[in-house]
Amino acid sequence: MAGLVGISTAEHSEFVETGLKLVRHRGGAGQSICSLDHAVLGQVWPRAHECFAAGAGDYPAALDGEIHNWTEMSAGSICPLEAIATAYDNRGPEFVSDIDGPFALAIATSDTIFLARDSVGKSPLYLGTNNGTVCFASEMKALFDFEGDISEFRPGHYWTPGTGFVRFADISPQETVSHSADEVAEELRSRLVASVMKRVTGGEVGAWLSGGIDSASLTALARRQLPRLKTFAVGVEDAPDLEYARAVSAFVDTEHHERICALPEMLAVLPAVIYHLESFDALLVRSSITNFLVGRLASDHVPAVLSGEGGDELFGGYAYLKDLEPSELPEELVDITKRLHNTALQRVDRCSASHGLVARTAFLDQDVLDYALQIPPSMKVHGDSVKVEKWILRRAMDGLLPEEVLTRTKAKFWQGAGVGEQLHAHAEEMISEAEFAAERDLGDGVVLNTKEELLYYRIFKSLFGSDVDATLVGRTKGASVEA
Repeated sequence: MAGLVGISTAEHSEFVETGLKLVRHRGGAGQSICSLDHAVLGQVWPRAHECFAAGAGDYPAALDGEIHNWTEMSAGSICPLEAIATAYDNRGPEFVSDIDGPFALAIATSDTIFLARDSVGKSPLYLGTNNGTVCFASEMKALFDFEGDISEFRPGHYWTPGTGFVRFADISPQETVSHSADEVAEELRSRLVASVMKRVTGGEVGAWLSGGIDSASLTALARRQLPRLKTFAVGVEDAPDLEYARAVSAFVDTEHHERICALPEMLAVLPAVIYHLESFDALLVRSSITNFLVGRLASDHVPAVLSGEGGDELFGGYAYLKDLEPSELPEELVDITKRLHNTALQRVDRCSASHGLVARTAFLDQDVLDYALQIPPSMKVHGDSVKVEKWILRRAMDGLLPEEVLTRTKAKFWQGAGVGEQLHAHAEEMISEAEFAAERDLGDGVVLNTKEELLYYRIFKSLFGSDVDATLVGRTKGASVEA
């Protein structure tokens, strides 16, 4: 997960230099600044992206992401940045429709800057504009000193000053396939195998392993393709996730690493978590604490990891989905998938990038995502009196995982790791009812849901100031849940 910073004027190169210092945690392996007559593009990159940043000083492009088909995009190109620049020259903006992989990218055209972001928003990007001057960065903090309008760059869009935002990709309900469950499970497994293969080829890769069906599935498939695999888990003493992660590791034979954490350590890292996450959303922050710690643990061993993010959204993993009518499920799954970019995917990005680590989300591969949207809802939330979430994924993984993991009920990341109740109780102790009532309304329609969220907002404000637009912060659907 590289870090990008740029501006559409050569007169403010110091803006790019300063911005890169603020996102340098996303790098560690290298840095490049390309100064042109009308723009300055800068990027830092981590170890896992060294091959993607080859030639960074030679082409007027910057990339955060992994383009799996770059050799097919432009015949003769010797690196992804050259392929991007050449494809734009040859085909114009619409070339981004054919990119396979997550990306946020910038290209210095003949007179301006072209920007684009992948359809689910796996790679972060923010945009600033002021009287014709355009700037961009991978994280908001790099733009806070910019005197202009700042917004999150829309997933599935490209942008130029002349066109504004243009949608090139969308996530929407699809017509369902009419195949048998066995056929659907086989096709799903095949696509997951191919997705994992793209993400473990070339360079050492580990896996975050919570013990849930999503991370366990990717771990099992990766272990079949690699001679060795390191897995990583963090939680409080006796957390369910740790027990299930150990079971998966033993079953598929990984080199497993885990860390036990307690409330004092969680509170100690909380400011760092919020600084990198750039959020005060209660459910997002609490799930990010152990994610941040497991990112730190993994970064000591590998340059990249597999993450199971996206499985719940595509295959119906949340408990409330069992209460919906089958006809309502496709629209709801599309809705929560489209919300990932500034909630759960932001967590995955920042909790890895903060340690110079790259997290790869195999469930959000375009081929997997496309097929998941075609699977009948009855194969996702399955059953009548007793409903089973992610039923078709469990069937696709039958025989590859321990039975207790295949049948495990979904637990939220912060519940399975054992942190939710402790953080909720701490906030209740620290903040009075009067303080909560007086401070919860931030204006512009942003209202804090819980004392825990106020605790996080106070830290957010101390780090970034009270002038930061709170509407830029993504909010988890159902964030009023307290513990």
